[in-house]
Amino acid sequence: MELELRRISVVGLGKLGLPLAACFAWRGFATIGLDVDSSKLQAVRQGVSTIYEPRLQEIMCALGGRLAATDDYEKTVMDSDVTFILVPTPSEAGGGFSLQYVLEVAQHLGDALRKKSAYHLVVLTSTVLPGSTEKELRPLLEKRSGKQCIRDFGLCYNPEFVALGSVIHNLLNPDFILIGESDTQAGSMLAGLYKRFCENSPSVARMNFVNAELTKLALNTYLTTKISFANTLARICERLPGADVNVVTAALGLDSRIGGRYFKGAVGYGGPCFPRDNLALANFSRSVNVPATLAEATDVINRQQVQWLLELIKGYLPPEGKVGILGLAYKPYSDVVEEAPGLLLAQALVKEGIGVIAFDPVAMDNARQVLDTSVTLAVSLQECIQKTEVVVVITPWEEFKQVSSKEFSGHKQPCVLIDCWRILERMEQVPDIIYVPLGIGSLNTRR
Repeated sequence: MELELRRISVVGLGKLGLPLAACFAWRGFATIGLDVDSSKLQAVRQGVSTIYEPRLQEIMCALGGRLAATDDYEKTVMDSDVTFILVPTPSEAGGGFSLQYVLEVAQHLGDALRKKSAYHLVVLTSTVLPGSTEKELRPLLEKRSGKQCIRDFGLCYNPEFVALGSVIHNLLNPDFILIGESDTQAGSMLAGLYKRFCENSPSVARMNFVNAELTKLALNTYLTTKISFANTLARICERLPGADVNVVTAALGLDSRIGGRYFKGAVGYGGPCFPRDNLALANFSRSVNVPATLAEATDVINRQQVQWLLELIKGYLPPEGKVGILGLAYKPYSDVVEEAPGLLLAQALVKEGIGVIAFDPVAMDNARQVLDTSVTLAVSLQECIQKTEVVVVITPWEEFKQVSSKEFSGHKQPCVLIDCWRILERMEQVPDIIYVPLGIGSLNTRR
């Protein structure tokens, strides 16, 4: 009879590991979170979230002691049935992923497994290149434990498909579960765990390691291609009087072969996953002598968006004028600024000698660590608007959608409002605002 996984352990309490551990505990599982950072462990013990993620703090306050925190690998393995590995896999030069932290964890887990007589399931969730689980993780676990995978322990590759800002919902209500399995028993055990964990009833795709590893990279790369295609359509619409990218993409999305998600022409994608996964697939493709033309073109198109926006801004900017950037997080409901279009735009403007004032509802601290002092970080949305001649809404925060004409009052000359996501169309009728919505055919006539 297959073991039912009841006791969970999660190694790595970062932006995905902590929410996953908290959700398992919230769903009633005895859960252990392991990390080498003592400050993270102390925070978990106090029921405090160390990251910004909607709903996470609320869940952690309701756990009732079901989430433990430790740096002891042996105790973690002994007191759990399954261990999820969610440590960073940093990008390497050329686009590959480093397995340094994964293999360090594997050494500790292998040493602990050597002392455990009962069956244990190891689940790698960190994103890796095809071949990593079978060729590097499995042999290291077997070597350090002195045991044999399948017979003595199980191994699965199980990446999550979540978006920062909606991690809790994505974890509990996934579109599907992807499982790369060492054997049928390991895969069935993990699928059974998700059946008890998820609030919905997702499909489960089970396969070998290499297929699952490739699927993870392929899915994110497909989404980046879709985003870049929508952005290309937006740029085309801007050159055609009467064209509207919202109308075009909405119609295309009605076709079931295409769909409407991730298909809204605006600015480039950013964040910790999409850019690097796209480059990783391109790098891997080249390594097996397959042209990476599509992935490479997607990356080129995405990087062109900031430069294109920079040139658009310069066409509206008066001499000595300043640019206000509304949005430094790469997406709403996240404080992550990695590869964020707003942050990249600020850096590009500074290189051109243009003054920049920026504001974001939650990402100011993270932005401050990346941007130099040439970029002024406003204390409020109002300050950002009032002190600049061109305002760019680049992250579609709900707070920005509520902006009214009164925030623009007081300018000596009409203020230019560049609306990347077309969330402020009512501003088109305001006399003292030159409203520039991206993806609309009249854009060129406004210059």
